[in-house]
Amino acid sequence: MTRIGLVDWRLPVTGPDAVSLAARLGVDGIQLDLGGPCRAPALDAPERLRSVRKAFSRTGIAPLAVSVNTLNDIGITVADAAAEVRQVITRALHAAVELGAGLVFLPSFRRSAITGPRQLARTAEVLRWACAEAERRGLLLASENVLQPSELRLLIEQVGSSAFRIVLDTGNPAKAGLDPVEVIRAAGDTLADQVHLKNPDDRLPLSVNAPAVLGAIRELEHTDVFVLENDHRDGDLRRLGADLEWVRLALN
Repeated sequence: MTRIGLVDWRLPVTGPDAVSLAARLGVDGIQLDLGGPCRAPALDAPERLRSVRKAFSRTGIAPLAVSVNTLNDIGITVADAAAEVRQVITRALHAAVELGAGLVFLPSFRRSAITGPRQLARTAEVLRWACAEAERRGLLLASENVLQPSELRLLIEQVGSSAFRIVLDTGNPAKAGLDPVEVIRAAGDTLADQVHLKNPDDRLPLSVNAPAVLGAIRELEHTDVFVLENDHRDGDLRRLGADLEWVRLALN
């Protein structure tokens, strides 16, 4: 059964409050950010973790995934940040186990951007280690990036893990000049079953970019969860509701 989800880092509230909002909006699940400096409170702080678990239990909302967005600030490809990178990934894996989320994903943007062969090799090295750590815990480990299809296939080959997945975002590839459909085909069997639906300008309604988004959706025959990632941090719930309604209609 196809499900619809949200991400808490694009909502006006985070953590347990985001889980409660997701329930009010009638979605099925939510992805949560690990948090960190200049972001949400740390998801794995003991009291925060307890309150999030209680919110999931109370609402019946499904914990979909944990994202490590702080890696965009730290830098997967930065050599002198290696210890910190491993530390935050380990924390995210722990949080995912505690919450019952089956997926942890690592974004590769800004300081973690894969801009050439050296960065790709370094990212693959980190992902190989992270996949082994995830597999030991019964989790999947994913990358979200805007690599060209040929580079994406190379990354998948270099990671070489059955626990590895690619998170597709319908907006980011289009913004980078890529065709999301080609990204889907390049990812093949490694495509995660949770897909972000987003406009390239993530404050515009999904309907503005409907043909591109719908084209990607039609390629996703085995996707379990469609996750809205447009930017709704301004708290305009009417705009958020309109995007969710568009998703529901698009999936029918």
